Amino acid sequence: MPREPMISWTIYDHPRDFPHCYVARAFSIDGNEEPTPTDSIIILPSLEAVDALRETFASMGLVRWPRQDDDDSVIMEVWL
Repeated sequence: MPREPMISWTIYDHPRDFPHCYVARAFSIDGNEEPTPTDSIIILPSLEAVDALRETFASMGLVRWPRQDDDDSVIMEVWL
């Protein structure tokens, strides 16, 4: 039976395509491939807005994974 893909959220610190803000992007994970970007993004104007989003993700039961050494330097964290 096919399973629904899992969604992860990656939070970025001023990525190249949004240089004036923080961004959270949703990725679909089906277990067979690399995560696939979705059309869902959240634009965050400040670090305070990022903190509020973190609280929301935590209240939804998502778990924070810190940036890994080999991640792009604009990645702050991933929430699963």
